[in-house]
Amino acid sequence: MFIEDKIAQESMNTKFSTPKIIFFDIDDTLSRSGIIAEHNKATLEQLADTDIKLVISTGRSKAILPEDILALLDADILDAIICMNGQYSFDKKGRISHYPLSDEQTDKIVRLCQQSDLIHKFDSATHIAWSDENDRLREFNAITPNSILDPEYYKSNIVYQCSVFFNNQQEKMQDIDFAQYDLKLVHWHQIGADILPIEASKARGIKDVCEYYAVDVSECMAFGDGMNDLEMFDLVGFAVAMGDAQPALIERADFVTGTIEEYGIQAVLEPFYTAASIK
Repeated sequence: MFIEDKIAQESMNTKFSTPKIIFFDIDDTLSRSGIIAEHNKATLEQLADTDIKLVISTGRSKAILPEDILALLDADILDAIICMNGQYSFDKKGRISHYPLSDEQTDKIVRLCQQSDLIHKFDSATHIAWSDENDRLREFNAITPNSILDPEYYKSNIVYQCSVFFNNQQEKMQDIDFAQYDLKLVHWHQIGADILPIEASKARGIKDVCEYYAVDVSECMAFGDGMNDLEMFDLVGFAVAMGDAQPALIERADFVTGTIEEYGIQAVLEPFYTAASIK
């Protein structure tokens, strides 16, 4: 759904003035298959010349953030990164906020995963640690230095979230009442989900970053496509869903743009960096 209708674009721009911070999800928003689209990279570079701060908001572990995204932070294109669904945020100066899982929470999570007989991993700031391996994970670990097999890693390291992988077992964990354990299961794909404290979300990370930069959340914009973007969309002043976003997220969006391939981000943001270049 690429925005070609100028009336629709002008209507969008009248609803929301230039944001002070724009938050971007990574996968299927900026990137496909873990690689940022060249036109999205170019747009971020153009926006970096404006007064708008650019922040990543992802469910990915800090330990396996894409190199092209980290390079944009190093180059001062990006201002900060929120990762692990708001559990950890940082910029080039260091950590902005973090919310480690407690021993009680990790013990509960492990028991639930074991009862469901699911391979799972815990994420720290430096590693992702798997409870077990299969052929696919063995190949992944072999080429990913920060991905390790260590079922007891969580016992001696600070961890922030757990991820489970269903493969062809999507029915597993669907009947568990996570709320009774003060936890929640957040799907990021049909084959996988994250287990988090019930209060954890990208929205919490966004609040931390906004406080850090002394910006009101109502003056922010966000782009996303998945179920872990719901709280983020409810929080910011203007929420934009990608054209191939989950239906539930589209319902919560203030605006629906095109897909990555349809230059959806550019359709929304071009007026902001074009106006800056004219000044």
